[in-house]
Amino acid sequence: MIRVLVVDDHPLFRHGLAGMLGIADGMELADAVGDAETAVRRCAELEPDVVLMDLNLPGMPGVEAIRQIAAQPHPPAVLVLTMVDDDDTVSAALQVGARGYLLKGAVQDEVLSAIRTVAGGGLVLSGDAAGRVVTGRQRYRPDLTERESQVLALLAAGRSNAEIARELDLSLKTVQNHVSHVLAKLQVRDRTQAALRARGL
Repeated sequence: MIRVLVVDDHPLFRHGLAGMLGIADGMELADAVGDAETAVRRCAELEPDVVLMDLNLPGMPGVEAIRQIAAQPHPPAVLVLTMVDDDDTVSAALQVGARGYLLKGAVQDEVLSAIRTVAGGGLVLSGDAAGRVVTGRQRYRPDLTERESQVLALLAAGRSNAEIARELDLSLKTVQNHVSHVLAKLQVRDRTQAALRARGL
């Protein structure tokens, strides 16, 4: 069961997310709060699996709240759900520890899928952010082959190895080898760090 803490200062939107989680398979609402300070405190108290949070919050800035949540002894995966879609804000949120970034235009299934992905250790970017990785970040891919660059772009878009294998028509073992080569060439520890490097972080 994935326990989710909702953080949004708009009561109707917050209650809507809470209601969605209340009927979603394999998920439950840990709490729903309206400001960043309360979110940080409730994370420490409840130790949820995922925090689904806006960035435009009263009091403490949302990015600072993410940093404090990520520094807790048992940090949840933070999934940003916001109207803000500029590169600087996306980068700042990911740099301080967010595992995903969605825009509020996302449909319910996309949000639920993103929650499951970040809960499982994956990285999720909105379509716009993922598109920027695919089309515009070649300078952050030193010495990668064309195939490795494709794998990195899909990895940065939150795809699993199995999904990458299907999309590129490769065997799972081949994809695993490509991912290992990408991590080695980028000199990063894991898939999340590789995805952040793909965005120039």
